[in-house]
Amino acid sequence: MNVMSVVGARPQFVKAMPVSRALGERHEERLVHTGQHYDEELSDVFFDQLDIPRPAHELGVGSGTHAEQTSAVVARLAPLVDRADPDVLVLYGDTNSTLGGAIVGAKLDVTVAHVEAGLRSGVRSMPEEINRVLTDHASDLLFAPTEAAVENLDREGLGDRCQLVGDVMYDAMLWAREVADQETDVAAEYGVERGEYVLATVHRPRNADDPDRLSAIVDALAAVDGGVVLPVHPRTERALERFGLWEWAAESLTLVDPVGYLEFVALLSGARAVATDSGGVQKEAFFLKRPCVTFRDETEWTETVDAGWNALVGADERAIVDALTDASPPAEQPSPYGDGHAAERIVSQIESTEPATET
Repeated sequence: MNVMSVVGARPQFVKAMPVSRALGERHEERLVHTGQHYDEELSDVFFDQLDIPRPAHELGVGSGTHAEQTSAVVARLAPLVDRADPDVLVLYGDTNSTLGGAIVGAKLDVTVAHVEAGLRSGVRSMPEEINRVLTDHASDLLFAPTEAAVENLDREGLGDRCQLVGDVMYDAMLWAREVADQETDVAAEYGVERGEYVLATVHRPRNADDPDRLSAIVDALAAVDGGVVLPVHPRTERALERFGLWEWAAESLTLVDPVGYLEFVALLSGARAVATDSGGVQKEAFFLKRPCVTFRDETEWTETVDAGWNALVGADERAIVDALTDASPPAEQPSPYGDGHAAERIVSQIESTEPATET
């Protein structure tokens, strides 16, 4: 079977790894890198560390508004799909690259498979929420990671396209946690003690582009005991400089360049808690049994909150400090994200689906 996969942002590289490995055992996969994240530490290093096939095509989309990125993906991906005529177009997550790929697949009558389908935050003002909903409705195969995602798709009349497969990020983590600590001692490299520091990430426009919210988050992290390691996303670096917060952040926190996946897993493994606005990092913290504090008022990963492993605090400085001060692992942890074999189920379902035919 001829499969084309589209990736463009850090979490998608991680999600693609187990699926690409499973596909490579029996099928031809052509990987397209949209270039939505074009910083070397946010893209190239993931292909090297995760042993993902090097992209057959790089679209060079780069930064821009949501409309500019999505339209660029559509314009540059469509000719490739038209020429390659894949049996299946595989998309991941909820980025502009995901939505652009869904539009191309639907317009060119290619079977579209959406990995991580059915997630909903209920906040339509989030660009990711729009991307999720539209991608699901344009896709033919919906691979849901959780029971809650299946229920969301059922409510939207998409249950007949849906399969509960588990979470591919859990597949990836089972591999990564075995090798990450052997690869590097990043805690020592950054001058922090294992089990004492907080690992933080901030990148969503809701926080990074709002000076009041970003200032409150930095002030809260600066007040946390044990130190905070913050790999700085390019968007956040520009915002800290634009809002005059860079010097304060650099003085109060351990600011580091974006790190590779294995380094990030090692950092997460050594942290006492995690503070983030990333959906993927919320889950990665859960997988490694690290309490998480989330700079949002909602999450698509409600299972982590329901189980007591994740606290939603928005950008409230006092709430952030209190949650990180009190963060401790609950006594028990459920297993809502599958058994680590999601990629195998996805490939099996793709194999059992007849390719789309022209009408």
